[in-house]
Amino acid sequence: MEPQEKNHHHLGSLLLSVLFVLCSQLKFAVAGDCPADGRTWVPFQDRCYHFVHGEEDKIKSYTFERARSLCQGYELLTIQSAEENDFVIKYSPEVWKGNVNVWLGMSYDTNSDDMRWFGEDSVGFTNWEDSSSPSDLAPLDMCVALHSNTGKWENVSCLDDVENGVICEAVQKAEKVKQKPNVLLSTLVILSVVGIMGVSAVIWFLHQKHNIGSTILTAFEYHPPFRVLDTDQSCLVEAEETDSVP
Repeated sequence: MEPQEKNHHHLGSLLLSVLFVLCSQLKFAVAGDCPADGRTWVPFQDRCYHFVHGEEDKIKSYTFERARSLCQGYELLTIQSAEENDFVIKYSPEVWKGNVNVWLGMSYDTNSDDMRWFGEDSVGFTNWEDSSSPSDLAPLDMCVALHSNTGKWENVSCLDDVENGVICEAVQKAEKVKQKPNVLLSTLVILSVVGIMGVSAVIWFLHQKHNIGSTILTAFEYHPPFRVLDTDQSCLVEAEETDSVP
């Protein structure tokens, strides 16, 4: 490898190293944090979910108020998208056997005259089961349960019905795991990158200029059209020509 090519290689490596340092300094890492209360929380997207397991081989039955008390400090399950609904369906067999009817954190709101989540969010995504029969429940006694085997929702009584599934939900707390980069250090790194790129450009220009000059000199180099014989060889040729004359 020629010296100039070695210099270019070293400069390229140095430039990559400086860029790596810059990216490391400017990078922010944000990680989700589920509650650390001794229970098992499953993260999904920006939420955490606790599937209440209960005792083994024992039929579970939770009233609506009991389900809310089990999630004290958090909320009952809310479903905001089809992806979240599918997550509940796919993870439920990891906790429960067979079909489980899970309480949803939804109830009738008299102010808006419709169903709303407990966080006072309006209900956007829905997945009601296919049924044309209207519910005979009074609005204030209307709650919702999710069937874990199909993901469909059903209106149930908040007071009279008991369900065998409870899922608590919490919002993940975002925390910065790296400090904000030093402004002066970042500025110095950027200036270093610009300086290295400038020096590399000058060296490349001089190298190209040198190659062009060498090519031009080679093109104009003098090449004689024929070979000139020295004195001894000329005499020998003349003698041979004289002997050959009759």
